[in-house]
Amino acid sequence: HFSIPHRATYPSIKIIEMKGAVSILFLLSSASTVVNTCYALAADSGSMKRVLVTGAGGQTGQHVFRKLLSKPGYLPIGTVRSEASRQALLDGTAGIGASPDSPPIPPESVVVCDITNSDTSSLNDIVKECDAVMICTSAKPAPTGEINEETKRPKFGFPNGQPELVDWIGQKNLIDAAKNTGKDMHVVLCSSMGGTNPENSLNNLGKVTNEDGTTSGGDILKWKRKAEVYLIESGLPYTVVHPGGLLNEPGNERELCLGVDDKIPGTTNNSVPREDVANVMIAALENDSYRGRSFDLVSKPVGEGEVTTDYKNLVDSLGGKNCDYSLGEIA
Repeated sequence: HFSIPHRATYPSIKIIEMKGAVSILFLLSSASTVVNTCYALAADSGSMKRVLVTGAGGQTGQHVFRKLLSKPGYLPIGTVRSEASRQALLDGTAGIGASPDSPPIPPESVVVCDITNSDTSSLNDIVKECDAVMICTSAKPAPTGEINEETKRPKFGFPNGQPELVDWIGQKNLIDAAKNTGKDMHVVLCSSMGGTNPENSLNNLGKVTNEDGTTSGGDILKWKRKAEVYLIESGLPYTVVHPGGLLNEPGNERELCLGVDDKIPGTTNNSVPREDVANVMIAALENDSYRGRSFDLVSKPVGEGEVTTDYKNLVDSLGGKNCDYSLGEIA
């Protein structure tokens, strides 16, 4: 357990009681310093599970983060990339935003930590105080304002980091930090369907043709697949979830379907609400049947089939199958 420093040594420490645990936040001279120093949550009993949720200011990641905050027995720590993102999350204006009945997020549960930094000391300090990691970060495409002359469609780029940086280097840093703890740390990774097809249109986003005819950038599914294989080969307990098209619609209203290698029996639908993705990721923390698994996830349309409530039966529907990484291409 984390030992509480003496106030005489660290007079700027603030100690906060939170959900039966003690939260210690080092309050230094500026917000940027605070969130890049060691942030620790220490449970006063073994019943509290400390879970790092990266991308907590986004959409799927925020669903995961808010759900864990409301679940007994969990102490989630959400990471964001900037102080502005942290404040937006606390204000309820980031990502999915806060619903009218959403409880306020405790400020001490959100830290700024850029997982893509080459200096991983802050990341290592955060991860070593955790029991599990939920990776919900991903490079995010956005229109560049230009038009592709051949397709006449808008061009997309990655203004906040190319997939190689975010989906490979950043996720690798997280996996390494988890492995360096020496714990049996479960890593649950939210990835994407489509990885078996190297020609998937998602791989073209942010890709540019250089003067010598070569291409650079993009290939998001190939970089995601590289991180997945790295996690699987790390020796850590893992769960890799490949959602279909992500919907900003309510969860808990549909029958969920699992498959592997971009083939899912029982439905032709290829989308799933983000909230249901979060439900499956959290189920992976709570059911050992999800360990060592890599699978695809979609949902049936609302009103078709029975609403999924038994998540053990859901993963058992795979019959032991996992995704085959000899298919497709890895960056």
